[in-house]
Amino acid sequence: MILQLLDYAGAAVFAISGALAAGRKSLDMLGVVVIALVTATGGGTIRDLLLDRNPVFWIGDPLYVVVIIVAALATIPYTRWMRPPLQMLQIADALGLAFFSIAGAQVAITAGHGGLIAVIMATITGSFGGLLRDVLCNEIPMILRKGQLYGVAVIAGASVYVLALEIGLTRWPATIIGMLVIVAFRGGAIVWNWSLPVYSLPDAPDRSRD
Repeated sequence: MILQLLDYAGAAVFAISGALAAGRKSLDMLGVVVIALVTATGGGTIRDLLLDRNPVFWIGDPLYVVVIIVAALATIPYTRWMRPPLQMLQIADALGLAFFSIAGAQVAITAGHGGLIAVIMATITGSFGGLLRDVLCNEIPMILRKGQLYGVAVIAGASVYVLALEIGLTRWPATIIGMLVIVAFRGGAIVWNWSLPVYSLPDAPDRSRD
């Protein structure tokens, strides 16, 4: 029951981030709801299709759709009266990422898959909704942006979750540890600008003067 509530909370947080992205692009209310739905359900939908889960999670439990739409529409009047601090939103997004990612790993393990597939499904569940949101809003996906540690946070947290289960921890302690690792990595990127080394090609030599 508690894990289900956390999953709804993750959906609500992702819906808010989608609504804010739509607001930055000045979309109408339908656009806000569409982007919120894509953000909150995109990763889990892709996961369920890849794992051949039937029905897809939000079709099996339409309450997800209700939570997402309510959260998205509630964001509109709230942001008209008060602009939430960016760092607070990023931290909330980190919590949503932790909820969804570990839930994705749990789904894969429950379906009988091994640790590697669980980590991949966690990454898809946590990151791909935001990737679709950013593509639709014509932005560089956050998972690919310098200094975000988005996908890295999920991979680290999901790996720790899988390892914790392997050494004999029960699901609850493993879940908490995995979520804390994700929040710690995202928090480090948000507060202290942690980032991976950047790969860039040197500029091509100017041969126009040869």
